[in-house]
Amino acid sequence: MTQTRQLKLGAMIHGVGGTMDGWRHPAIPSDASVNLGFYKQQALKAESGKFDLVFIADGLYINEKSIPHFLNRFEPITILSALGAVTSRIGLVGTLSTSYSEPFTVARQFASIDHISGGRAGWNVVTSPLEGSALNYGKTHPAHQKRYQIAEEFLEVAKGLWDSWEDDAFIRDKESGVFFDPQKLHRLNHQGAYFSVQGPLNIARSRQGQPVIFQAGSSESGKTLAAKSADAVFTNHENLEDAKRFYQDVKRRAAQYGRTSQEILIFPGIGPIVGRTSAEAEQKYEEVARLVTIENALHFLGRFFDHFDFSQFPLDEPFPDIGDVGSNSFRSTTDKIKQQAKEQNLTLRQVALLAATPRNNFIGTPDTVADLIQQWFEEEAADGFIIHASVPGGLDDFVEQVVPILQERGIFRREYEHDTLRGNLGLPVPRNRYTLARQKLHR
Repeated sequence: MTQTRQLKLGAMIHGVGGTMDGWRHPAIPSDASVNLGFYKQQALKAESGKFDLVFIADGLYINEKSIPHFLNRFEPITILSALGAVTSRIGLVGTLSTSYSEPFTVARQFASIDHISGGRAGWNVVTSPLEGSALNYGKTHPAHQKRYQIAEEFLEVAKGLWDSWEDDAFIRDKESGVFFDPQKLHRLNHQGAYFSVQGPLNIARSRQGQPVIFQAGSSESGKTLAAKSADAVFTNHENLEDAKRFYQDVKRRAAQYGRTSQEILIFPGIGPIVGRTSAEAEQKYEEVARLVTIENALHFLGRFFDHFDFSQFPLDEPFPDIGDVGSNSFRSTTDKIKQQAKEQNLTLRQVALLAATPRNNFIGTPDTVADLIQQWFEEEAADGFIIHASVPGGLDDFVEQVVPILQERGIFRREYEHDTLRGNLGLPVPRNRYTLARQKLHR
């Protein structure tokens, strides 16, 4: 019997929020980005709603014009470790850069979270788009294509290190004094273009084999990396048709690498705003949108273009031609912004405010939001969604008002099926490469 496809949900926890001025809302704790109590409350709320995972975003460069949340926030590995101790079933996914980290350290960190949580860890692989990141590491920022070449090898090394120990390597026989089977310990001995790593990793495989790999780039290079190596993709799309094209594109690419469509899940990010009436939902949006100044909207827009200064241009004239600015940062995002501005003949003011106060389609009554989620899911624009709170209390509203509708419609779970992230996402446990090779040899 074919298993019925089920919707997956993740909750992004991002403190005071992803806007320039949202922190000013009276209902948002002004220290939320470094408030452990806030993070615990959000994670436990998502777990009560049977979400698959919580998601922690990150970046490595700030300046005086950065989003307030970015200026003062938890490092993902640290906060995920804390959340692992207070939750029991929900997955724990964090962002970590392949351009400014070392594979051995990263493999060890995520393997540790996997053990702390009993097999609930996930790594959101990013290449760090902002050139300023290099200034904090004494490096030169790699070009876009090179960053993805580094990421591909980085992932190859990390996955190899996670196979250092076969699943039954640790015997721990006190009577005989045998702690481990040396035949089931393996050095990687990787020598590549960017990394030289001997191994082995000094921690065993977890109950889910390896942490779940998310990938967040939507450029051509990003989609190719995801198709080759990721278990899930975090993306953003403004409309159903664009989301369906992206979904089909990534699944097709995955098939070219010998993978099935079920082996890679697509998660668009959405910020649903739920009200008892459509008017109430609109009012919630307007309350937050009114807090944004045009100066801060320009700063917000500039970040995508490697903190480009848009204030030098007239606000109410067409969006300026800035050439290739942004091509080595958030490439897919900046390409989309420039294309939308040209096609709709938008002014700089309009582009900045749209970027700083995005109004997505998932706004309205609980039924309206549930209808859209179901449509995107059933028309294969998404396998699940990463939910972020666009307004204060947004996650609470979604869990309490929308999740029950999705459950009643039979497309979302009422209880967790498993106690690992892979299990709940319906993803296979990767076989240890050395165990697999031995079994093939003895057939």
